[in-house]
Amino acid sequence: MSDLLKTAVKALDEKKAENIVVMDFRRVSPLADYFVISHADNFRKLAAIADNVVDRLEEAGYPVKSVEGDESSNWILIDAYDVVVHVFLKEDRVFYGLEKLWMDVPRMDVNELL
Repeated sequence: MSDLLKTAVKALDEKKAENIVVMDFRRVSPLADYFVISHADNFRKLAAIADNVVDRLEEAGYPVKSVEGDESSNWILIDAYDVVVHVFLKEDRVFYGLEKLWMDVPRMDVNELL
């Protein structure tokens, strides 16, 4: 298990991101090893969660390639190369349904990462 992944999941948990799901893409796609999906109930919390993820990754020495979205977005994507973190507003997470789109991708136990 990657320390980068653990750092991202712990950063989400610190700010009370909801329903964290980790998808293991290592055998599915060369684009990223893991997708981490979570949500927040409002814009302010969504921005705080995303900011914390970026801060914790950078503090741990992991480069963040890009961040798509901002404090007024319904979906913020943080690309940290091997780990891509998606933070949604709850309604948008349901609407886009990434977990359903990739339902065959193996999931990891988040409790093992915390």
